[in-house]
Amino acid sequence: MATAKRHGKSSPDPSPTIFVLFGATGDLAKRMVLPAFYRLAVEGLLPRQWLLVGNGRGNVAHEDFRAHVHDVLTEFGPHPEQGAWDSFSQRVLFAGGGFNSDSPGSLLDVLAQARKSLDGDPQLVHYLAVPPVAFTEQTKALGQHGLAKGARVVYEKPFGTSQQAFRALDRVVHSVLDEQQVYRIDHFLGKEATQDLHVLRFANGLFAAMWDRGHVESVQIDVPEKLGITDRSEFYDATGAVLDMLVTHLFQVAAEVAMEPPASLGALDLQAAREKVIKSFRPLDPSEVVLGQFTGYRDVPGVAARSSRDTFVAARLWIDNPRWRGVPFYLRTGKRLAATQQRVSLILREPAGPLTRQLPSDSNVLSFSLAGNGEIDLSLVAKKPGPALDLDIAQASIPLSGLRDADPLPPYVRLIHDVLIGDRSLFTRPDGLAAVWKVAEPLLSHPPRIASYAPGSWGPAQARKLVAPGRWLLGQ
Repeated sequence: MATAKRHGKSSPDPSPTIFVLFGATGDLAKRMVLPAFYRLAVEGLLPRQWLLVGNGRGNVAHEDFRAHVHDVLTEFGPHPEQGAWDSFSQRVLFAGGGFNSDSPGSLLDVLAQARKSLDGDPQLVHYLAVPPVAFTEQTKALGQHGLAKGARVVYEKPFGTSQQAFRALDRVVHSVLDEQQVYRIDHFLGKEATQDLHVLRFANGLFAAMWDRGHVESVQIDVPEKLGITDRSEFYDATGAVLDMLVTHLFQVAAEVAMEPPASLGALDLQAAREKVIKSFRPLDPSEVVLGQFTGYRDVPGVAARSSRDTFVAARLWIDNPRWRGVPFYLRTGKRLAATQQRVSLILREPAGPLTRQLPSDSNVLSFSLAGNGEIDLSLVAKKPGPALDLDIAQASIPLSGLRDADPLPPYVRLIHDVLIGDRSLFTRPDGLAAVWKVAEPLLSHPPRIASYAPGSWGPAQARKLVAPGRWLLGQ
């Protein structure tokens, strides 16, 4: 089925691979990982020889797990067309009975059978689509049962829940695995528009020249969501907006915006530039953070009756380096808000000259939509045609999918493919994550009081004061 080709463009064929999906019947696997893996198959981006082995606590027959995967793809896509599905499903297996240090369940037996059906010594790729609290035990079990040597292991976020928890997990991981085996996934780094942030900047002199404190007044990274947490309430009530979004996605996107030019866009240089700027993030001041919880959150099945979990966070982040000192980075995200968007906006300073103080507010903005295939938007001031000097804001948009021969991949598809070919450039490193937890520690140890907000709103009113005298570009 897989030919290691996509639309006629040749690419190296990875070695025979067995992809082991832990938590294979869980919500994350259902919504993200299984659809991404099937997309890789139909795009011809898997090795010529591969098998997918799902793992879970139940003793599920191979045929029943295949039926589950078919249902998942019918609901979330890509839709399983008959011919492609028949070829795909023959390579899907299930190993039940759970997996921990005490017992491997049936996984070792299923893997032994799988290895016999593939040539040579297949590469093992383990994907931990399990709750973060299970990472430590799963990692120990990989070592205990001889499944760690030479394998690649994908960890979902958050990688830890605090400074202390991160350090403990990191010690366990590195007692079992070498760093080059570890892939800490953050799907925002796999988004087409996130990658285009640094391409636009480093490949275009117009933008490279204005990417600093002398030209940028502030930066907004805004990811509101209309969705609630019904399908993942237990996970969310143990995590919240700060751990689920702020210290993972939003901090990483801020690093993409703020990093110094790397020596190259190769994996080591790109990772080093991203992690270096994170070390310049100033620890969050809880007085510059707003936490919220939408009304009715505690009524959601699976949420504790007296839960104080945050479903909204807005924060002012400072970067203490010469390029960005004094420029506030405003980060906002939350559930059950008025809209769903993913946007990075650089608000430019008013230029000195004859039109100073005559310009409309927020008139010079360079903005990136991270949703879908991405879009670049530019707001600038222009003269309205006519006899008077009337100024107005003009808009220009470049949808990235409209570029010639554009062939975008969804984030999970791109990142899993990178794991298969061994490209770690879009994955996080432990030094950067250690700095992230240092930045977040004051907020986690002394969180501000949580304010309630109405579903369908833009969150607590205090978030508007956070950006004063400016405003959030989305919704207010």
